[in-house]
Amino acid sequence: MIVLSCNNLTKSFGIDTILENISFSINAGEKIGLIGVNGAGKTTLFRILTGQYGYDQGEFFMSKTLTVGHLEQSAPLDPQHTIFQEALEVFRNLIEMEAELRQLEHQIAQQSQLPNNNSLNQLMDIYARLSEEFQQKNGYGYRSEIRGVLKGLGFSEEEFEQPIFQLSGGQKTRVNLAKLLLTKPNLLLLDEPTNHLDIEAVEWLEAYLRTYAGTVLLISHDRYFIDEVVDKIYELENKSLTVYHGNYSYYSEKKLQIYEQQLKEYVEQQKEIEKQEEIIRRFKQHGTEKLAKRAQSREKRLSHVERIDKPLLLYKKAKIRFETRISSGEDVLQVDNLSKSFEDALLFQNVSFDIYKGERVGLIGPNGIGKSTLFKILLGRIPYNTGLIRLGHNVILGYYDQEQSDLDHSATVLDEIWKENIHFNQTEVRTLLGSFLFSGDDVQKEVSSLSGGEKSRVALLKLMLSKANFLLMDEPTNHLDIASKEVLEEALLHYDGTLLLISHDRYFLNRVTTKILELSNNGVQSYLGNYKYYQEKKKELLESVDPETVIQKTKTQLKDERRKEKEKQQEERKIKKARESIEEQITLLEEKISDLEQQMCLEEVYANPQLSKQIHEESSTLKEQLEALYVQWEEYIE
Repeated sequence: MIVLSCNNLTKSFGIDTILENISFSINAGEKIGLIGVNGAGKTTLFRILTGQYGYDQGEFFMSKTLTVGHLEQSAPLDPQHTIFQEALEVFRNLIEMEAELRQLEHQIAQQSQLPNNNSLNQLMDIYARLSEEFQQKNGYGYRSEIRGVLKGLGFSEEEFEQPIFQLSGGQKTRVNLAKLLLTKPNLLLLDEPTNHLDIEAVEWLEAYLRTYAGTVLLISHDRYFIDEVVDKIYELENKSLTVYHGNYSYYSEKKLQIYEQQLKEYVEQQKEIEKQEEIIRRFKQHGTEKLAKRAQSREKRLSHVERIDKPLLLYKKAKIRFETRISSGEDVLQVDNLSKSFEDALLFQNVSFDIYKGERVGLIGPNGIGKSTLFKILLGRIPYNTGLIRLGHNVILGYYDQEQSDLDHSATVLDEIWKENIHFNQTEVRTLLGSFLFSGDDVQKEVSSLSGGEKSRVALLKLMLSKANFLLMDEPTNHLDIASKEVLEEALLHYDGTLLLISHDRYFLNRVTTKILELSNNGVQSYLGNYKYYQEKKKELLESVDPETVIQKTKTQLKDERRKEKEKQQEERKIKKARESIEEQITLLEEKISDLEQQMCLEEVYANPQLSKQIHEESSTLKEQLEALYVQWEEYIE
């Protein structure tokens, strides 16, 4: 059932048209992601849907029974209320109903003491109707519901009694989000709902929205969040709206397919136009009357051809490519029983793990657990208390710092790159900077004047030019727009070195990593897969293990686990190499068989029975070998 629709909707501010003739419909229960670059009109559309903005032309339909709820960043909260009291305001009608029920109970108790009281039955009827309504509206469970939502959004039981006036801006936003979710509107409009939420709270919100009975329309830059929640994408681009029937991953793939198809059609048409223009030029060049008429006829046909515009990528994209100067050994990093304390405060202990050549490892853990500190220990910038760190043969470290503290903020962009790469001339440095979207006078800007995204691009270019074979990257996607994140992902997927990264961007982690290390204050747990695999394994552990029976692992157990993990990884690498060797042999045999089959079609072969027989027998032998190789290959992939 359609609950809301727009037809040819247009909205302008002065002479600037933001939305032009957009049309869409929203069905009950749909979960939709609204995406587009900053300034595309996402928030404007939200405000039209909530009635905060009007529209210039078009048709707008909303079901009469539809209730719309949206998250207001500056929604008023009572500063004297506690967090729990503020959430209770959502259920003001139930609180009043509960008070009325208590009052009726008191009256019934009084009236029941009086003989021959005719009004008692009337009171009992009122009480029964009100009690049934109270129960239907979750009157006996709304307080538990409040607790569940507040906990899900990251508030502890102790914080429930914290007054609003003591809260930060981010905490107030979470209170407003909790109130909105508890209101349960038919249509939920969410603008960047994951702001101010940690990963656990975001994952709780994902699960909540997936099973939400109403309709959801959300704006978010968190691609993983969109992927997990929505089943449809609305993209605002160039004042228009395009619908994609799938999640973000589907949209991203489909968008690229459409672009490539449009580019193919454009290139093919350009070739045909150039071909026709060359024919026309030649006809005219010969100068005969007959050819001149034919040229004129072709020109006329060509003038009526509807020209295809060259498709433009939505964003200018930086050109990032990580290469290594030399190859490292197989064992890149070994960490054994590492611990770190600051004065008397223990940060972490019993940290042990190994990283091997070609692995892309994500380091995750709660804020403040010491992930960035561990990086600085590995780089030799700060000391550690106990343990062993061993870098492998020919390992060259490269480091990306989320704070960009390695940048000289007083230098120009040009000098910051040039001073560490003096073998380049100025033109070459400018060309490199141009590939990272710094052009013209941009290269003369001081680093201190750059935006967060621009500083990130400078730091990434420096890292790229280092040609290190072991990259340590601390929150590399911070300050990057979606297009730049995708370029970075592609670059890291094609990097032939080894990678250890810290990131809160789950989509990035899921796409890039081949192993997850979860850091706690008592060690590291390794998961041999990407972020999705880590989530699934964590879920399995939680479902299979009773928390009450969990005991602290001994150092012997931890060492045994590490030994088994290392043996497993060595076996996996051995299997991978064997499989790749078989795949190479299969490719070679298939090429030989194809070549022999082509030879058998040649006249000089099929006309020569002896030669034909020889080639046929050779082909049969190779096919038998190929079949045997496929049997081996099948064993390795199962």
